[in-house]
Amino acid sequence: MYCLETNGSENMKTPKKWHPGSWRSHPIQQQPHYKDEKRLEEVHATLKSYPPLVFAGEVDSLKQQISDCALGKKFILQGGDCAERFLDCNEEKITAKLKVLLQMSVVLCYGARKPIVRIGRIAGQYGKPRSSNTEIVDGKQIPVYRGDNVNSFKANEIDRQPDPERLLKGYHMSSMTLNYVRALTKGGFADLHYPENWDLSMMGSLKQKEAYEGIVRNIQDAISFVESLGREDRSLNTVEFYTSHEGLLLGFEESMTRYVAEHGGYYNLGAHMLWIGDRTRQLDGAHVEYFRGVRNPVGIKLGPSSKTNEICNLIESLNPENESGKIILITRFGHELVGSRLKEYIQAVRAKGLNVVWSADPMHGNGDKTSAGIKTRNFSHILSEVEQTFKIHDELGSYLGGVHFELTGENVTECLGGSEGITETDLSLNYSTYCDPRLNYSQSLEMAFLISSLLNKSRAND
Repeated sequence: MYCLETNGSENMKTPKKWHPGSWRSHPIQQQPHYKDEKRLEEVHATLKSYPPLVFAGEVDSLKQQISDCALGKKFILQGGDCAERFLDCNEEKITAKLKVLLQMSVVLCYGARKPIVRIGRIAGQYGKPRSSNTEIVDGKQIPVYRGDNVNSFKANEIDRQPDPERLLKGYHMSSMTLNYVRALTKGGFADLHYPENWDLSMMGSLKQKEAYEGIVRNIQDAISFVESLGREDRSLNTVEFYTSHEGLLLGFEESMTRYVAEHGGYYNLGAHMLWIGDRTRQLDGAHVEYFRGVRNPVGIKLGPSSKTNEICNLIESLNPENESGKIILITRFGHELVGSRLKEYIQAVRAKGLNVVWSADPMHGNGDKTSAGIKTRNFSHILSEVEQTFKIHDELGSYLGGVHFELTGENVTECLGGSEGITETDLSLNYSTYCDPRLNYSQSLEMAFLISSLLNKSRAND
């Protein structure tokens, strides 16, 4: 069907003529091995016949807003689950995710005095790259969990087999999630006249709660003053909210790709934005081949294994017209390495004159394990990477255009620290992630306040 797990391809040249399936002739990483490939292709054909999940005009609108972030006019808040779960496609869980992102965006907007571009890791983040194809459970080697779009989290040989039917279920779950998000954001839930209605019961610190309520009062006072002058802004009743996920399962992504004649190009209409992971950004690889042909904004995860010349070549391959708003570089070095590594990338990209937006992912470089082998992250390490990233951009006269978090609106106990003081012994209280640990509701709001102060400081230095 297509090349799998190939590391080198010096003799393979990227075809000049692109089409949605041209990635199939390229080496590919991080793909599940399906036993029934015929059924897999039938599922892909069915998905191609389904309606798109988003609109090309929305994609173009997001790209324009991302372009503004490159100039420091706006700021991206991107966040959500490490891996969405089918069982979380319900009113309570979706509302909680949206609420924490909206509250964070209010805090950031107030501190930065600039619009916030809200992008959720939602309505499609059902696939995950893994460091190994298998794992040992109860003495048996079984396929590793690769996300609900692929297999089950249940740790047995049968449930861990990749199942094409899950792709159909993933489409329907994404559709239901997106439908409810649209209803919330357009139906009054996000109305800035009533932000106090976003429940604060899970905010751990009284100081945080009082600070947020103070921001809300100031915003409402400003709205009341403007409206008393006879100027009513309907945009305060709704917000723009965009979806994103890692473009990992290329058969699925191809099936969501449409040629939109009115816009003169191909769009992936399964999400507004997609990103290429640190494990799948090979220049001659299938993922780069696929993403070079779609009009969507594309994120590129940059980790410690990145090399500056490779990244510049990758940007040029994905964005040959050097279009503004097309590429987001999402750095994930970890708090110990960001200080020594980030500067050279900013300088190299600038020297080439490449149009990019810089975003910081302080989660993936700061993974850790407890003495009991539980995956976790430390709030102070996450914050340290954010602070260092802001400082380096300020020193170089560059803009940090956004942040990218794995977080949840629930009161989970997966990351250490924060004002709640979560310790290793607390992790067992409510550790529910299927993959990587997430900031909980209180930690997310606390992080927003801290980033808000950094944005305010950066704004003062402009």
